[in-house]
Amino acid sequence: MKERILELIATQFNREVEELDEDMSFVDDLNADSIDIVEFVMTIEDELDLEIDDEVIEKMSTIGDVIDYIEELE
Repeated sequence: MKERILELIATQFNREVEELDEDMSFVDDLNADSIDIVEFVMTIEDELDLEIDDEVIEKMSTIGDVIDYIEELE
């Protein structure tokens, strides 16, 4: 699952998977704004057939946060 999430992030933010690190911040390291983050969440929801609550989204600031959350759902 981790690899799939990294692939989605790489595609969404025009990066190579190898460049990504779990400690990377969406805002500080990937230069994401609120629209980028909403689009990414929508992609994750569509690809993985799940729904992420807004409260959870607000707490996700790093790639690791997303991976941890998705893996907890499995």
